[in-house]
Amino acid sequence: MFKRNLDLPHSGEETFFLWGPRQAGKSTLLRQCYPDGHWIDLLKADEFRRYVTNPEYLREELVAGEVDTGTQIVIDEIQKVPALLDEVHWLIENLGYRFALCGSSARKVRRGAANLLGGRASRYRLHGLTANEMGADFDLERLLNHGYLPRVVDAARPARLLDAYIADYLKEEVAAEGLVRNLPAFSGFLDAAALSDGEMINFSNVAADCGVSSHTAKSYFEILEDTLLGRWLPAYRKRPKRRVVGAPKFYLSDVGVVNRLARRGPVSPGSELFGRAFENWVFHELSAWLDYTNPGGELAYWRLSGGTEVDFVVDDLRLAIEAKGSARIVPRHLKGLRSLVKDHPDTGRRIVVCLESRARHSDDGIDILPAEVFVRRLWSGELSAVA
Repeated sequence: MFKRNLDLPHSGEETFFLWGPRQAGKSTLLRQCYPDGHWIDLLKADEFRRYVTNPEYLREELVAGEVDTGTQIVIDEIQKVPALLDEVHWLIENLGYRFALCGSSARKVRRGAANLLGGRASRYRLHGLTANEMGADFDLERLLNHGYLPRVVDAARPARLLDAYIADYLKEEVAAEGLVRNLPAFSGFLDAAALSDGEMINFSNVAADCGVSSHTAKSYFEILEDTLLGRWLPAYRKRPKRRVVGAPKFYLSDVGVVNRLARRGPVSPGSELFGRAFENWVFHELSAWLDYTNPGGELAYWRLSGGTEVDFVVDDLRLAIEAKGSARIVPRHLKGLRSLVKDHPDTGRRIVVCLESRARHSDDGIDILPAEVFVRRLWSGELSAVA
């Protein structure tokens, strides 16, 4: 069992939402943090039927029972019964109970209880496994082939689990929640989205690939974002001296899912597909690091209209990072970072994450870091220090 880097509040201290994609390990983490918590699991059919029909039972049971207000009350899969949030609200305000509200989609919750407790609950986000959480079990090539989901990382047959994960997502997250009317079209859209992973999205092209309108394709991306299967990476556009690109990119949250949907087959070092998977992994590590250690931290990319690009910039250029799945970094790999500093001389640390065997430092101040060194320095806080 992996020790997760996300620190949750002590029991009875705070009400919060814990969001994360399916099978990221949310329930496992909550059981580790609150072994004596009062648990309501809406995945159980009997509990779901009970509360969807009579959400007031939550209030009546807690008032009548002997659940101390210092006990964390965990409601797993809260999006299945959004009406429970009215009762949660009342119990917080009148009796001082504290809740951990866990789910994989805020979409239905917003639809059923638009204010999400009106600021009375903190928000945490759990990602798939990071390199730091895996420790000695970290295997980059395996991760880039099979992804970051805890169940898949240790599986003997990861491809089967990934196929089941995609099928369950379509059946339980999309179809069961009534998120789309045309499930076959959405299934085809998932394939198209995987082929566009890490790229600027042209909605017209994606729409043509899956036979829907551009408006529908855009709404499908919103579903991926709301169900936490993907997220947008905005373009950095502050104080430009030259013309920069403003369109966002889109990344799926798990590269194993990308590989299965895009039918990539084995991803091997030296190939273009390995480089794309490597970029998804660096995005995953940076996203998790920001969500766990600096909530509200900003992650973007920078690109000139001519094509010169830096993959990731963090917190108003505190860090600028290029992901290169190459074992040998040459001057052309540094072009984007060198161009960025011309436009933004106040840029902090500039880093190339790569497959070279040893860390080195270029004459003009660019750190060239092997993947293992990068994640060690990232999670230790060394990269957050002033350069």
